[in-house]
Amino acid sequence: MAEILITIPEGLSERLDKALALAAPEQAALSRSRLTKLIAEGAVLGPSGPVTDGKARAETGDYRVLIGAPEPLEAQPEPIPLAIAYEDADLIVVDKPAGMVVHPAPGAPSGTLVNALLAHCAGSLSGIGGAARPGIVHRIDKETSGLLVVAKTDRAHQGLARQFADHTARRRYLALAHGMIDAADARLRGLPGISFEPGSVLRIATLIGRHPGDRQRQAVSFHNGRHAVTRTKVIEAFGTPPAAMLVECRLETGRTHQIRVHMAHAGLGLIGDPVYGGNRRASAKVLGTDATDAIAAFSRQALHAAELGFEHPVSGQTLTFASPLPPDMAGLLAILRGELV
Repeated sequence: MAEILITIPEGLSERLDKALALAAPEQAALSRSRLTKLIAEGAVLGPSGPVTDGKARAETGDYRVLIGAPEPLEAQPEPIPLAIAYEDADLIVVDKPAGMVVHPAPGAPSGTLVNALLAHCAGSLSGIGGAARPGIVHRIDKETSGLLVVAKTDRAHQGLARQFADHTARRRYLALAHGMIDAADARLRGLPGISFEPGSVLRIATLIGRHPGDRQRQAVSFHNGRHAVTRTKVIEAFGTPPAAMLVECRLETGRTHQIRVHMAHAGLGLIGDPVYGGNRRASAKVLGTDATDAIAAFSRQALHAAELGFEHPVSGQTLTFASPLPPDMAGLLAILRGELV
């Protein structure tokens, strides 16, 4: 039996199941439907005691959600090769390739990271995340490459989830994006949630929630959603005037599609992003024909989870891992630099 603490803040005047889903740490993998079931089962304790009505108005304060043994898995082990950056008895750090889904879902019942982990770890994965996501502490999108940590024990899962919820886990992404971050750009400074920090770091702080017209997308919201903060700075700019850039993104929070949504909000969509990148065609006069053709042909969002750091949840050791750019992004970067033609 595991326990997850969810704090309902003041002002979140919603029915209980919705409020808990909004306030729950993403790493807990608690959907609204699962919370509704747990409430009905009496597995949720509120500030005034046990609760059983998910439609009741949420109280401000702490709720304890009791998670029992995970349901039997439908996902099957599959001998899929994994790039392992680190592994011990408690956790495993994987360098995920672009194109691999993290956990089974409709349309992707097999070939996922979970299928590969079930084979590699031979059943030694935590169950806090529920049957569909054994051991999964955080996720990255299917077409995003790079590092993520997976828990092999419940103790490790709880410790890691706490660090992600407290924003003490360190995540650094590299991305190739359209446009240019310029602290003097009046358009950029005029956008809601946009500010600049020392060192020309662009800070984007908004709520992120479901897109009102497309449930497969996320969107910046100013009324409903989860608090999200992304810090971005330019590493290298391309073109005169700059029309594309290599950027570093650091996450304070970890919402679904966060970097992609925030960069699109700033008018700086990621190259290759079919959902949030916008229908942008870089100018050949600015970047050259080879670069504009390479940008147009890039087949996924140019986003890579390049660095991951956290305290080992059992030993307390500080761990930091780095992953180089994958060949497709490295190749596009070389073309933008004029190193390849």
